[in-house]
Order: sequence, then C-alpha cells, then structure tokens
Amino acid sequence: MSLTMDDVDRFEASRPRLEAIAYRLLGSASEAEDAVQDTFLRWQAADVDHVEVPEAWLTKVLTNLCLNQLTSARARRETYVGQWLPEPLLAGDPMLGPADTAEQRESVSYAVLALLERLSPNERAVYVLREAFDYPHREVAAILGITEAASQQIFHRAKKHVADGRTRTESDGATVRRIVDEFLAAATSGRTEPLVQLLTQDAILIGDGGGKVPARAKAFEGALAVAKFMRGLFTPGKAKRALVGGSPEMYTTTANGGPAVVAVVDGRVIGVMCLEITADGIAAFRNQVNPDKLERATRRWSATDHGEPLLVTF
Repeated sequence: MSLTMDDVDRFEASRPRLEAIAYRLLGSASEAEDAVQDTFLRWQAADVDHVEVPEAWLTKVLTNLCLNQLTSARARRETYVGQWLPEPLLAGDPMLGPADTAEQRESVSYAVLALLERLSPNERAVYVLREAFDYPHREVAAILGITEAASQQIFHRAKKHVADGRTRTESDGATVRRIVDEFLAAATSGRTEPLVQLLTQDAILIGDGGGKVPARAKAFEGALAVAKFMRGLFTPGKAKRALVGGSPEMYTTTANGGPAVVAVVDGRVIGVMCLEITADGIAAFRNQVNPDKLERATRRWSATDHGEPLLVTF
C-alpha cells in the first residue's frame, strides 16, 4: 500500500526514538539504522489505517527485527576476531536518545552496552524498553508476546546481571576532566608508576580492532598490566605513525555519555577510548579502533569544532 504524507510524517516523528531503541539493543549504529529502515518498509506495506497506536506498532516491529538480528549476531560474534565492543557514539549524537534520568544515561553508557552482550535477546529487550524508555511492563509484554509477570521477572534478572557487572558512579564534569587530564599526563610520562596510581587494582583494558587494526585478543587485567600497556601505547615510534597514517591528535570528550579520549589523524577518528571512572580510580578502558565502527564518529567529529588537541602523540 502507498503511504500518505501524513503516514510518512508519523513514521519520521518516531524515527529518533526507534533509532535510540535499536542502538541500545544492537550496540551498532549502522545496524540500528538498517533495522529502522526495515521497520519503515513494513510500515509502508501495512494497512496503516487500521493501526490503532502507531508508536506501539512500530516499536513492536522494530524490537522483533532487533531480536532476530541479535540471535544471528551471537553466532557471528563467536567468529569475531578478538574482543567485540559496541560502536561508540560521540557527544550530541541523536541516536543516544533520552538522557533525562540517571537510568537513561546509564542504559546507553559504554560499560553497560558491553555488559548487555551477556544477556539473552529477551533480557536485553526488556531491560532496554523498561529502563531506558520507561515502557510499562504491560506494554513490554505486548511487544514481546509474553505475560506481564514474565516481563517483570526478566527485567529484575537482567537488571541484576547488569548491576553485578559494574559499580555505578556519577562524577561531576570537572572531576572527570581532571582525572582524564591526569591520565594523559601519566600515560605520556614514560613511567609506569603514575599510571598505576590512577587505576583501581582490578582495572581492565579491552580493545576491539575487528581483525583490521592490531588489538590484543584477551583483555589486560590488573593495574600493572594495564599501566604497562598504556605506557607502551603512548611511547612515540615510526612504526606506530606508519600504521595509523600520521601523528594522532588527542582530545577529551564524551562518548555514550561518559569520559572518552578521541584520537584523530587528518580529521579521521582512528580510536575512541572510553574510560570507566569510579571513586577508587579508573576501573576500565574500552578502546574502539575497528575502522568499521568509527565511520559515524568521524562524521560526527567533522561536523563540530573541538578546538586545539590536548596533545599530539606518537
């Protein structure tokens, strides 16, 4: 069936919310865009005059498309080269969605998106719809074709899995900026000790190169191991410059609502390092260097002004 302009406008009004849901479900901006486009094609083919609540209909179609995608993604990630991390979204990206409450900000944080990979597709869907978008369990149940009681049970289980995986903290911007500045100063000092002092004892570092950029297949664990790697990473060298095509400019910004360091060469984002900061220090670094997952970040970076870099490394 052909859509009227009103029908198209109704869909477009829902697009930002649909993209934000899909991104949280899939951890990939490009896959989220594809899922929303597939939802539009189903909207286009539907008898929309008989759709009583378009928002609910669209959310149900999108969620089920994402559930199918998650099932196949699990199989693909078993053969993924190295560690898998979500695609980072830089400050101001509309796909980040609502950020009015602590729960909404938490649901799109890089740390939580990584933890959501541990959940089953149904657990992830219930968690996202309830925690990030405040859907009542009655509506979540209708979207997923389960009972309201089952939705409540799945949500409590999913929330516990996420809570067990990290310590939730919210620091003010000035404190976070100071810690990031201290980290960069320590990382470029050529010494391990200043870095160790900034990290928690059980700090971890995970890198995702997707087989296209060198990244360790296993995470670095423990403050000393992480500090040694960081010291080496920020040590200048011709081979490193040749690998990335120049000397990276380093900036501090936010990605997925949390502190991040962005490495840029000739206007191209070559790495986004997301930091997880707790009261005891930096607990985790999650480094996205897979170029396939940095295309949107590069477009976003190119469209905004960031001033002078904090430093030029390598």
